Amino acid sequence: MTFRLATLVVLFSGIWLLWSGYFEPLLLSLGAVSVAITIWLSLRMQLLDRESAPLHLTWRFLLYVPWLLREILLANWAVIGLIIRGRGAISPRWVVVDGRQHHDETLAILANSITLTPGTVTVDVAGRTLLVHAVDAAAADGLLSDDMNRRVAALEVD
Repeated sequence: MTFRLATLVVLFSGIWLLWSGYFEPLLLSLGAVSVAITIWLSLRMQLLDRESAPLHLTWRFLLYVPWLLREILLANWAVIGLIIRGRGAISPRWVVVDGRQHHDETLAILANSITLTPGTVTVDVAGRTLLVHAVDAAAADGLLSDDMNRRVAALEVD
C-alpha cells in the first residue's frame, strides 16, 4: 500500500505540473495541497486497491501499447479495404473468445483492446468468455489466433 501511495503522489504531482506549467512557489504549494487532498479522499473512500490503481501493470502495459497501436493501424487498413471493395466483402460473424486472464482488470483490457481494433466489437462478457462481433472472416481469424489474448494474459503479475 505504501508503494502504491507513493507512486500515486509522484504520478499526480507530475500530471499537475505537466498540465499547469506553473512553477511559482504559491502555485506549487496549491498544487501540492490539491494532490494531498486527492490522495486523502482516495484513501478515505478506500479507492487505492489493486483494481483502481493497477500499478503492477505499468511496465508491461507500456510494452503492450505499441503492439496494440500497430494492430489498430493494420485493422484500419483492413476495414478501409472492405469499404472500398463494397458490400459483398463484408461477412459479419460472431466469435467466442475464452479469456486466459485471471484478473478482472486484464480481462477488461482484453475486451477494450478488441473493441479498439476496427472491425471487432466486444458485445458481452460472461465470466471469462467474451462474445465478439467481427466484420469479416479475417477479423474473426485474428481473434481466433489468440495473439491478443496471450499478450494481455502476459500483463498479469501475481
